[in-house]
Amino acid sequence: MIKRGLQALVLLLAAAAGAGTWAQDYPNRPVKLIVPFPPGGGTDILARPIAQKLSELWGQPVVVDNRGGAGGNLGTKLAAEAPPDGYTLILGVQGTHAVNQSLYSNPGFDATRDFAAITQIANTPNILVVHPSVPGTSVSQLIALARQKPGGLNYATPGNGTPSHLATEMFKTIADVNLVHVPYKGSGPALTDMLGGQTQLWIANAPVVLPHIKTGKLRALATTSAKRPAIAPDVPTLAEAGLKDYEADTWYGLFAPAKTPPAVLDKIHADIVKVLNLPEIRETFAAQGAEIVANSQAEFTRKVREDVAKWRKVVQQLQLKVD
Repeated sequence: MIKRGLQALVLLLAAAAGAGTWAQDYPNRPVKLIVPFPPGGGTDILARPIAQKLSELWGQPVVVDNRGGAGGNLGTKLAAEAPPDGYTLILGVQGTHAVNQSLYSNPGFDATRDFAAITQIANTPNILVVHPSVPGTSVSQLIALARQKPGGLNYATPGNGTPSHLATEMFKTIADVNLVHVPYKGSGPALTDMLGGQTQLWIANAPVVLPHIKTGKLRALATTSAKRPAIAPDVPTLAEAGLKDYEADTWYGLFAPAKTPPAVLDKIHADIVKVLNLPEIRETFAAQGAEIVANSQAEFTRKVREDVAKWRKVVQQLQLKVD
């Protein structure tokens, strides 16, 4: 009996040593970073400088793989089903890893069961923008216009069930207005039509619309933050504009498939935190309105679980469902 126990202990120690060696060697081949949205969106904009710096640190290519579709579910499902070896990672948002769990009858994965949360990379505000052809320069004027023309204003989103969609539905409910939803397959095509005036308003992620606000091609009316972000200090929050307690920022986080060895997760976490603390990455993110978080695996795991519960309540209150 004692002999058998010693054998089991030896095997366990050998396995632990093997996992540690594996982590030391990681990565020894290219790493895929799935972005579950098309090129040009906020997730893609933040993923690319991260991938470049990880490539330099690891001496291995980190390849951004855009897999858009189904509100981010397509790429997220692919990541969930990938081998748990650290060579497939995903840059998710609260839409893919919190909201979709309740919004879709069958998203194809379980956000908490099928993934290991590595770190929350950043937080970014969303900005309510309108096309310059829309009269008025304030949220109250936009609401008055929408009430004068029920169903006369179209709002863009990167797709059904995306954070942008939920944020605008919350706006509609609180402001008591009737707006027409025009879903696109990602932020890139949504931006094209918004700039062209085919849609009139959009609650969009800051990195996507900031350049066009600066050139006057879009007009910022409000941010979705609890407080005014540094990148838009002159733009009121929606709460300040009269929509009490409104808050709907976007977070970005790095995940690996569940059952990825803890030693590999620790290695990835340590290295991604190094990258996020590089001055050039901080400068790049700040220019996009993104506030770097870089928390622990335990803190981010807790954040994801809390947000799954939070957005479940919102989806139920708004009676939203996407199939």
